[in-house]
Amino acid sequence: MSFSNKTIWITGASSGIGKALAIELSQQNVKLILSSRKLVALELVKKECKNAAEVKIVTLDLEDYNNLQSKVDEAISCFGTVDILVNNGGISQRSLVKDTQISVDKRLMDINYLGTVALTKALLPHFIKNKKGQFVVTTSIVGKIGTPLRSSYAASKHALHGFFDSLRAEHHRDNIAVTLVCPGFVNTNVSKNALTGNGTPQQKMDSATENGIDPERFAKQMIKVIKKKKEEAYIAGTKEKLAVFAKRFYPKLLSIMIRKLSVT
Repeated sequence: MSFSNKTIWITGASSGIGKALAIELSQQNVKLILSSRKLVALELVKKECKNAAEVKIVTLDLEDYNNLQSKVDEAISCFGTVDILVNNGGISQRSLVKDTQISVDKRLMDINYLGTVALTKALLPHFIKNKKGQFVVTTSIVGKIGTPLRSSYAASKHALHGFFDSLRAEHHRDNIAVTLVCPGFVNTNVSKNALTGNGTPQQKMDSATENGIDPERFAKQMIKVIKKKKEEAYIAGTKEKLAVFAKRFYPKLLSIMIRKLSVT
C-alpha cells in the first residue's frame, strides 16, 4: 500500500511515538492531521515536518470522550477526508494494585479505552460511507501480558484488543482494516507522565524505558506494519516478544517469570 496523497490522522502526536511517526510520515507525500491536548507542542512538531502546508492541527482531549464528534468533523474538513486514524494517544501507570485509587483506574480507562473508542466510533460512519479506511491502534505488549505496577494500564490496553478485534470482524466487508501495534519499551516520556496510585505523575524515567527502542526507529517499523495492514504486530525487544509467545504456549512458566519482576 502506498501512502501517497492519503490523509493520516494521529492522536498523541505532540511527543514520543506520535511525534516521531508524524515526522517520518511527512517524508512520504501524505496529508497529516495532528492531535493532542497541547497546541504549542503540536505546532513545534508541525514545524519539523517536511511539508508543513500539508499538516493540520486539531486539538482534542481523549478524556472528554462525550464531545469528540465535533473533532472528527473538524478533522474531515481539513482535507475533505480521513484515510487512516492512528489511535496513539494515551497515558500509563506505575503503582501497585493495593495502592491505586479507583479514580486512577477510571482515568486510565477514560483516556486509553473510552476516549479511543469514542473517537473511533465517531469516525466509523465516514469509513463506512467511503467503503475504505484503516484504524491503527497503539496498544502495548502489556495489552497481551499483565505485569506488576501496570494493572490499570494493562486493563485499558487489553480492552482495546477486545474492542478492535470485534470491530475488524464486523466491518471487514466495508473494506475497513484494523492494525493493532504493540510496543515494548520505547524511549519516550511515557514513564515520566505515568500516573501513580494517587493520580499524580511519576515524574521519573524507568530504566527499562530509558533503554528502550529509539522513537524514530520505532516509527519506521510501525509505518511498515501500517502499510502491510497487519492485524497485529509486536515492535519490541527479543525478551518481550518471547513473553508474548510464552503467554500463548507456556502461560504457567510466564507467570512464574513475571512474579520475579521487581514491584518496587
